Order: sequence, then structure tokens, then C-alpha cells
Amino acid sequence: MAEIVDNPQPYWYRDTWAPQDCYLSFAIREHLHHQRTPFQVLDVFETHSFGTVMTLDGIIQLTDRDNFIYHEMMAHVALFCHRDPRRVLIVGGGDCGVLQQVLQHRQVQQLIQVELDEAVTAAAQRFFPELCTSNDDPRATLLFQDAVQWVAQAQPGSVDVCIVDSTDPLGQAERLFGPAFYGHCQRMLADGGILVVQSESPLLHGHVVQSIRQGQREAGFSAVRTMTFPQPTYPSGWFSATLAGKNNDLLHPRQEAADPGRSLATRYYNAAIHQAAFALPSFAMAW
Repeated sequence: MAEIVDNPQPYWYRDTWAPQDCYLSFAIREHLHHQRTPFQVLDVFETHSFGTVMTLDGIIQLTDRDNFIYHEMMAHVALFCHRDPRRVLIVGGGDCGVLQQVLQHRQVQQLIQVELDEAVTAAAQRFFPELCTSNDDPRATLLFQDAVQWVAQAQPGSVDVCIVDSTDPLGQAERLFGPAFYGHCQRMLADGGILVVQSESPLLHGHVVQSIRQGQREAGFSAVRTMTFPQPTYPSGWFSATLAGKNNDLLHPRQEAADPGRSLATRYYNAAIHQAAFALPSFAMAW
């Protein structure tokens, strides 16, 4: 839920974090783009302090200023936890920021991204071109179709790492959360494979984190770990992702993770962040 408040100047964009009775507002310079796609309403704004902002159905998806944190954490933690990540699937990820980060890993030989709404990628290419510099990498294949169906039909053992970079668990995206979908992911992953799912704010959406963890366990994953990281423009400013390992304890990152600066261009992720991200607050111990 969002609204544009036009009095007083400057114009303000308000993203309401329902049902938490709070919201995040941006002073906007210009409303750059409005589009009703077959699946959702897409808007792009130019703000005074966070650069370009994309929203879907009134919910902030990314900003120039802080998108690197989310994209780096969704990609590098899982990839460094895998002993040899050659085949990667991204579910969603239409802005292509995670794709860009994944392809920094030399081991990756094939990346398939399955995004439902092609309009999101088209908007990213137009308004966030810096995130789309790897879209033409010969290792990458971008598909625009239903990822739930794609995963259900995938060959067993055909993927090493699956990254679910989805919107909130509402509408079409709700099908990406639950043991049925996770079960298809578990079957699709090769031995030692990893599934990582964005799991919302641990402060505001603890029930979502718990549900994801339970669903991954029910799907037969041998290890489940939740990491947290700051994300200023997502609800509460504190976000999470939950990893599930298929015969992978998620505890032993590859040696390259000890010095990612030698192979990766990152602004947030490093070896210390990798370890610290899995430290959970006391209230989360029951998860």
C-alpha cells in the first residue's frame, strides 16, 4: 500500500508497512514511469536522497542507494557455502542485481533466471542499467515464465544453487513460499545443493521466517540457517534470508570466502560479514 502526498512540496512517496502502523517516505523529484503489467503495477521514481526507486504494487523493491546489500547477500553467502557452484537458478530476480553478483563467481558455468514479469527486467534495463551489465554474459539465460511450473518440471539434480529472489509472499509470489515448492527445489538440487529464500524482516515478520524454515525442513533439507542484514528501505530496515542445504551443513564456506576481495567487487559482503550474518538474536532461537 502506498500513496503520493502532494502537499506540501516536495512530493512525498509513502510506503506503508501494513499492518505495522508505520511507513517509510521519500521526497521525490519526479515520477519517471508508471505501468500496469499483466501481473502488477510498476512505478519508478527519482528521489532526492535515495536515487532511483522501483516499486511493485506500491511496495519498494530497490533503490540506487542500498540495493547492493541485498543483492550481494543473496548471491555470495550461498555460493561460498557451496563447494563447487557451477549451475545456478534464480527464481524471480527481475532487476538482475543478483544475476550480476552471481556471475562474478568464476566457477559458475550456467545461470538460468526465471522471472514471471518481463516488464520488471525491461524497467531495470532502462532505469537501473548498472545492474544489468551481465545480462548478455554467455553463461546467462533469462526466461520470462512461471518459475513454479519451471521448477516442478526441472530435472532432478540439475541445479547446484537456487536463489529465490521474490517479492513479498503475496499474490503470485505466495506460491514460492511453502513445502510444496521447496520440495520441488529439493528434488531439483544436486547433492550438496543450496536453496536460499528471502525471508522478510525478522523483527516484523518472524512468523514468515518460522514458516519458511518449517517448510524447508518438511521438504527434506538436512540443514536450515537464517542470516540477517541491514536493508534500510525494506520494512524495519532489518532483513533476512533463509538457506537450506541438501546434504550440506552450510557451516563451512569455501576458502575463497576468506578473502573475497581478490575475486569479487563487493561493497558490503566480506568474510567477517559472512560469519556474522548467521548470528541470531535471542528471540529468534526458537526458530
